[in-house]
Amino acid sequence: MTKITKENIFKAFIAGVLSSITIGALTLLTYKTSLGLFLTASFGSSMVLLYGFPENSFAQPKNIFFGHLLTAFIGVLFVNYITLPIFISLSLAVGFGIFFMIIFNVVHPPAGGNPIVVIIGGVSYEYLINPIFFGCLIILFFGIILNKFILNKNYPLK
Repeated sequence: MTKITKENIFKAFIAGVLSSITIGALTLLTYKTSLGLFLTASFGSSMVLLYGFPENSFAQPKNIFFGHLLTAFIGVLFVNYITLPIFISLSLAVGFGIFFMIIFNVVHPPAGGNPIVVIIGGVSYEYLINPIFFGCLIILFFGIILNKFILNKNYPLK
């Protein structure tokens, strides 16, 4: 168990505030504009890595962006081309997503849930644009600005 210290409380507080700001911006774009959907469930868990552990390789921009894009794409392929019972499609799509994230070195654990959301939701290719593509760009914009320029952290790592 992690020892509760002033530093840990501060880190947790900052991660919570920055996560709220980022998800708040995506929520405003989704519900207060006609620009489309900018949210997916896995973005919430991306915040844990992006603001709680930005030094982790799983929190780096290429992992966040391509991890989400790749696993959502696999989910869309299953929705459109694989006609299996849902319990098989879900398990295979998640497995393929993890396989390809590891093969392409873009592992982002929250993205492992994307095929589930995509298949259950029965989404189309447009889902790859909004929320995945533009949502990830916005997340990374906020992540870089807040981590690098506000908190003066070494983010993204070189």
